[in-house]
Amino acid sequence: MTAPALPIARDALKDFVCEDARRLGFDAVGFALAETDVVLGERLDAFVAAGLHGTMDWLPETAARRRSAKALWPQVRSIVVLGLNYGPEEDPLSILSRPDRGAISVYARHRDYHDVIKGKLKELASRLVARAGAGHDVKVFVDTAPVMEKPLGETAGLGWQGKHTNLVSRDFGSWLFLGSIFTTIPFEPDRPGRDLCGSCRACQDACPTDAFPQPYRLDARRCISYLTIETKRPVPRELRPAIGNRIYGCDDCLAVCPWNKFAEAGREAKLRAREDLGAPPLDRLLALDDAGFRALFSGSPIKRIGRDKFVSNCLIAAGNSGEEGLVPLVERLLGDPAPAVRAMAVWALARLDPRRSRLARPARLADEDDTAVCAEWAAIDEGAER
Repeated sequence: MTAPALPIARDALKDFVCEDARRLGFDAVGFALAETDVVLGERLDAFVAAGLHGTMDWLPETAARRRSAKALWPQVRSIVVLGLNYGPEEDPLSILSRPDRGAISVYARHRDYHDVIKGKLKELASRLVARAGAGHDVKVFVDTAPVMEKPLGETAGLGWQGKHTNLVSRDFGSWLFLGSIFTTIPFEPDRPGRDLCGSCRACQDACPTDAFPQPYRLDARRCISYLTIETKRPVPRELRPAIGNRIYGCDDCLAVCPWNKFAEAGREAKLRAREDLGAPPLDRLLALDDAGFRALFSGSPIKRIGRDKFVSNCLIAAGNSGEEGLVPLVERLLGDPAPAVRAMAVWALARLDPRRSRLARPARLADEDDTAVCAEWAAIDEGAER
């Protein structure tokens, strides 16, 4: 079906989108053709075939729709890709030198960006359709549909996918939230971004868990963001010490990128970091019950992983902290109703006070029926707590 002619000049409509996007607080705007295969099918297939996606089963399940925009929505002709800067006001890695505090990824220290950006996208999309005239349609996406935002961002000229697989911008470094508007309007595409990583390997060298087997390829199974957010399985024992005090996500590969020298602090008020999430004390977080967790992280993306996963992350941080003052809290969590919490409490106690963990083991094991928790107790004899 042939799209209706636009009632105004296409260039003028494109200018309108750019101006209105900046009015709404977006910092970067680009246009791509829907015909462009924004993700190389071979790369995605190889990633999944190698098992590098870990337990993220939704990736292979949605692979067919991720191959191109038209596979997701056959009527789409153009894609408007928008970026919103969330650059931190201070070095996000400074928290790593404070082992008694939990390190939360920059993107999660404020309101859930999905909600903030989606509202802006809907407003922009509705005004675009009204301006374009009858017969056109739009759909908006923010990281929750099978849309490959980073390849799309590169195709639309917002930047390029760096060796850490994240989008890098010449203007905003590593700190851009991405959203997109799929539309039936045939916009002229922008020039794709050009890879400017060169010989730099700062992101690869900075990764605490060696999650990059090669440039431009991520092994999610070793990525701290995956381990602390995406998977429900216990963090592999050999990777726990490298996690340090990172309790939700990881910013290392982003923060060390040299292109961040051009980055500025984000200006969106709703995405300004909460003071209580900048360096939260582990003793406070370890004491959270479900109600306390929900209250603390209301409106935050952290809420989606649930209290049990979050506290288990905090226990890994506690085990890495060397803080003897955390021992009573850790010991109390040996009896937590959640097996995931009990398992990491065993590991943390063995790290902080091996003698006390061995003394506690007989009585705890007598009442324990979870295999994962029992395995953590057994690992004490193997010296795996060190």
